[in-house]
Order: sequence, then C-alpha cells, then structure tokens
Amino acid sequence: MIQAIDLSKSYGEQSLFTGLTFTVPLRSRIALIARNGTGKSTLMDILAGVDTPDSGEVVRRNDITVGYLPQTPAIDPSLSVMEAACRHDATKARIVCRYEEALASGDEASIAETTHMMDDSGSWGVESRIKEVLSRLKLDDTAKSVSVLSGGELKRLALAMLLVQEPDVMLLDEPTNHLDLDMVEWLEEYLCKCGKTIFMVTHDRYFLDRVATDIYEIEAGVLHTYKGSYGDFVEMRAERHAQQESRRRSAMSVYRREAEWMRRMPQARGHKSRHRQEEFYRTRDKAFAVATERQVEMIEVGSRLGTKIFEARDLSLRYGDKVLLDGYSYTFTRGEKMGIIGRNGTGKSTFLKLLTGAIAPDRGSVDLGESLRIGYYRQEGMTFDEGARVIDIVSDIAEHLTLTDGSTLSASQLLTRFLFPPERQYDMVAKLSGGERRRLYLLTILMGGPNFLILDEPTNDLDILTLGILEEYLESFAGCVIVVSHDRFFMDKAVDHLLVFEGDGRLKLFEGSYTDYRNKQLEEEERRQYDNRNKKPAPKPQNIEKPARPRKLSYAERREFESLDGEIASLTGRKTEIETKLANPSPEDDMAALSMEYQTVSQSLDEKEMRWLELSEI
Repeated sequence: MIQAIDLSKSYGEQSLFTGLTFTVPLRSRIALIARNGTGKSTLMDILAGVDTPDSGEVVRRNDITVGYLPQTPAIDPSLSVMEAACRHDATKARIVCRYEEALASGDEASIAETTHMMDDSGSWGVESRIKEVLSRLKLDDTAKSVSVLSGGELKRLALAMLLVQEPDVMLLDEPTNHLDLDMVEWLEEYLCKCGKTIFMVTHDRYFLDRVATDIYEIEAGVLHTYKGSYGDFVEMRAERHAQQESRRRSAMSVYRREAEWMRRMPQARGHKSRHRQEEFYRTRDKAFAVATERQVEMIEVGSRLGTKIFEARDLSLRYGDKVLLDGYSYTFTRGEKMGIIGRNGTGKSTFLKLLTGAIAPDRGSVDLGESLRIGYYRQEGMTFDEGARVIDIVSDIAEHLTLTDGSTLSASQLLTRFLFPPERQYDMVAKLSGGERRRLYLLTILMGGPNFLILDEPTNDLDILTLGILEEYLESFAGCVIVVSHDRFFMDKAVDHLLVFEGDGRLKLFEGSYTDYRNKQLEEEERRQYDNRNKKPAPKPQNIEKPARPRKLSYAERREFESLDGEIASLTGRKTEIETKLANPSPEDDMAALSMEYQTVSQSLDEKEMRWLELSEI
C-alpha cells in the first residue's frame, strides 16, 4: 500500500533518521516503536504527505485513500462537531447538518424538506454511521462548536473524522491519548475487525498486543522489523540484543589478539598484510559498538516520610448540578500505591487538584503530614519558556543535586541520565519533541525530592522504553504514589489497588490490579446476561388487560423502510456480479479488492435485510 524508500530527515545538526526503507503491506497493522526525539511523528507526517524528507521518497499505490490522525490535530474552529465529522463528504455533510438543524428546530416543513434531501442523496447511512462513532467517543453534543472543545475532545473528534472517512490506510499517531478505558477497548475491537491497513505510533502496550500484527523498531538509527504482537516483539528484541552482545564480545576477543599483533609488528615491515590491518579496524568498530541505545537512569532524591501521611475527610464537590465528590474520606498509609480510573468527565483530575490544594472543596478538609513533599506531574504538563535552553531549565532548579546514595550530580549530568546528551542540552526548548518535553518535565518533578508522587496521565507522549524504566522506579519507590492513567499495562505494573470513579460522586475502592478489576467486570456482565436468559417468565395476571396499541413507524423510519427494498436489490445485484467475477476472473480484475468488496457488500446486505425485518414487524 505504501513504500518508504531510503528516507532521511534532519533538523539543523540533529539527524532524526537516515536511509529508512520499509513497506506497509495490504491489511497489515504495523506499530512503530522508537525513543522520543528520534522522529516518529515526523516520519508519520512524511508518510501522510504533510512533510517532505530531505532525501528518499514515499510511493503509494495509485488507487488508495490515506487518512491521518496527527498527535496534535488542527480542525476548523468555525465548524460544529457534526460538520467536522462530515468533512470527508462535503455534499452529504451539508444535507446531514441541515437535517439535524431541522430536527432541533422542530419545524415540520423543514423536517419534511430535509428528509427528502436525505432520501435523494442516500445520506441516512452517513448520518447513522457518524452518530455511532461520535457516541462511542463521547461526543454526543453534535451541535457544539469546535472552538470550545478541550484538547482531549479535539483529539477524539479528529479520530472520529478519520473513522467515519474509512480510508484504505489509517496513519494513527498516539490514537489512545485522551480516550478512557471503554473507548480504548472499543477502538481495539474496531481496528481489528475493519480490515483496513494501519500504521500507528502508540505507547499503549495492551493496545499494541491486541491490535498490531507487526512491530517496526528504530534503534540507534537502524530499522528492525518483527512479525507478531507486542509480546512477540519483547521476546525477539531480547534475543536480538543477546545475539548482538555475543557478537560484540567475540569481536572484543579478536580485537585484543589483533591489537597485540599490531603493536608487535614494526610499521616499516613491508610484508604486514594491508588486509589484516583493515580487518583490525573493522573488528575494533564491532568490539566497541554500543549494543543498544542508552536508557533513562532515574534519580532518587526522596526525603523520609513521617508517620502521618495524608488524610481526606468528608470531601464534597460539585459543579452546577454535577456531583464529583459526595462525602469522601480516606487515610493514606506509607508505601501505598493507588491507581485512579473512571470515564472521562467523572472528576479524576479535579480530585487530584483538590488533594493538592489547587482548588477548595465545597465541604470537608485535606490534612497533610509535616514531612510530606508532593511531586505533582500534571496532565497539562509544565509550561516551559520556549526560548530557554534545556540546561537552564534544570540549573534554575539546582546547579547540583545530592542523591539518596550520597552522590552528587551536576545539572548536565542529570540531563545526560535523562537522555539529553551534552550537545542537546544547549538546544532551545522549542526544538524538543512532545516526548522529550515530558521527559524533561519528569526530571524537574523528581529533582524536588518528593516522597508522595501524584502522576496525572504520565504515559502520554512518553516512549515505551522510558515507561518501562518509570514502572521499575515506581515499584521500588519508598513513598506513596497516586496514578491517573488510561494505560492499562502501566496501571498493572505501577499500582496495587484502585479507586474507581463511577460518576455522580460515587467512588469505590478495589483491591487488585486493573486487569483483576476488568476481569471481575466481565464476569459480572456474563452472570447478568446468563440470569436474564434463564429468568423465569412472570405469572400471567388473572384479569387479562386489553393489549396496548402497537407502536407505529416514525416518519423517518417509514422513509427508511421504503428505501430499503431498493438498497437490498442493489446490494444483491452487486453481490451476484462480484461472485461471477470471482468465479471467472479476467486479467484486469483485482482479486484482492474484489474479495474485500465482497465481504463488505455481504455484511451490508445482511444488515439491511435484518433492518427490513425489524421495521416490517413494527
């Protein structure tokens, strides 16, 4: 579907990647993994045609459509949510929007006029499809202006626009950012069943494990490809690193022997083998090659926690008619690691602001221990001065820092531990990628020596390798931790119990990991469905009342029912045509495309026939 040939890209003196060559095959679901700052989003821009490489080219199959979800989408603020979601088809978009406006106004004449327009343009399917996707992504107010949407809502709307468009190839840059757990699970199922070609960047490892068919990794400027899920990738990557280390050690052994030979032989001897000298230098390069990229080295500056930690008493908070907390009390104990989960809008981030004193409760109080030092990693992140140098950001906090083991590190050494080499430390903040900014922000939080860490969506924009290091750090962290995250893998590793925000001020404590919680939810749902299937019918009343009048079709349903006969006939005819072509193919027929269309037509025909039966019964 897409072929990248010898792609290279640099910004100033910083080379992001050189000589990248790979293919994106039909119906593959490829995930790209690389360290922050190595150009993942830039590569996505190049594949989407938004940016151009310094050298190389991107070749697409001529007949394909490509949809792109960038990490930070830009949507026309003058549009409504519905208008934006319809942008892929301007004609039908206008008709659907006029129909929605007519319904909202209640004007029967306008409803009748726009209903006829919906019939004539075949827009009913478009409207139902858009509403389903918007509903799944919690964008139910379709008349809302794009200009007032939050950053998370904008990202979800951009995702909805792409899914509604249904392009042949989907380029997804961090598609799970700003999605709650229900949305993520729905998106996983959708992408696995849609039959589209997908090339994505994501840090969500459970998402990768369920969706990806291939993993492409850029390490030390080299592209490595792996067939299989994220779990397969972890195993094969470890095996590759072990083989690299074995080859390096073997080269080191040869290097020592050859180095002794080089020292022993006089330079002037004519019989010294030039080939052997050249081989010596190649062996030296192999022996001293870095087997893997450097990893973040976390710092420990935490101060000792006293007996009293943190106590919340009878906290209540509401915004207008919306109840976020209703009499919540809790006492934190030393070493406690709590995860907070719940749907978007249930008050998780607001709860953290309340605990840290950023906002005041309507009722109740928060009592902090005297020795408590809170490190608060906010979802919106720290606002850095774009014109400041990276080294200045850290040195303004401390020129030197003493760690818990007694060692002292300079600002430059701290940055080097967090993968900002000396040559990058004097770059302006404006040059940093989103992930590099997050990594710098995390360093500034840890430099404060917190013994109580509050992390609000810490996984957004951090690369997978850095997340692994952060998880290990939190496991050994002696203080208390509260984490709000939609990253299920991270939650399973970092916390030992959950506080579940159920909405309307209801909070529930769950002892166990996120996976334990989700499995319990699924078991309860299966039990409810089983009970409903096996429920005994209620006894018939003695006095049989007159049956209620049957429901009639609405105007829109009646118009839909009338149009279904023609649609079913059209789909049946197309299905027969494809069957004929598949049975007797000609050289110009694209068998893969025909097979894919046959599945789509068959599924659509089944849905139309089922809908016809439902409406005919009414």
